[in-house]
Amino acid sequence: MRVVGILRLLFAYNDPMTSPNGPHRIYMSFQDRHGWQCQFLEQDLKTPLPRRLCFKSSAKIIELVEHGGGFKDQEARMMLDQGIAMGRGGVFLALTDEQYAKLNC
Repeated sequence: MRVVGILRLLFAYNDPMTSPNGPHRIYMSFQDRHGWQCQFLEQDLKTPLPRRLCFKSSAKIIELVEHGGGFKDQEARMMLDQGIAMGRGGVFLALTDEQYAKLNC
């Protein structure tokens, strides 16, 4: 239950375009290692953000991407589904200032 609470805080339904500084574009990579491990990188794909998440279900990955503005079109959804089927993948997210701050603590 604790992970669900953290997920809701990190990725509440918010419009990423309402941020005064514009959305924070970050990359989330995920891998199934007896649970879905998620790591977040800055847009440069080199600088890791300190928070990592782990989920039991791939459904939480989909929920996280939905809340993080990662589904721009049907192709993005298909690519995520393919990554989940392979057991690893990644997606760019557009986070609000609040979402970004929670990952960067």
